Amino acid sequence: MPIYEYVCPECGLKFDLLRPINQSDEDAPCHRCHSRAKRVLSTFASFSKGDSGLTAPLAGSPCSSCSATSCDSCNL
Repeated sequence: MPIYEYVCPECGLKFDLLRPINQSDEDAPCHRCHSRAKRVLSTFASFSKGDSGLTAPLAGSPCSSCSATSCDSCNL
């Protein structure tokens, strides 16, 4: 089952939900206020092996949406 990302229009909560594909177009109940949250397009990071053998992002910064408290936990 794929993981879909939702945003609640009432309280602004962003959350992920593991759902069957046949439910992909359905709204999901918000965990905070129980309103109907809408599915949004999820972003993803893509990586490539460089000449040095290190992994590097192909485009953009993977840190722009990071919620980690330390870069040490990202392993980038």
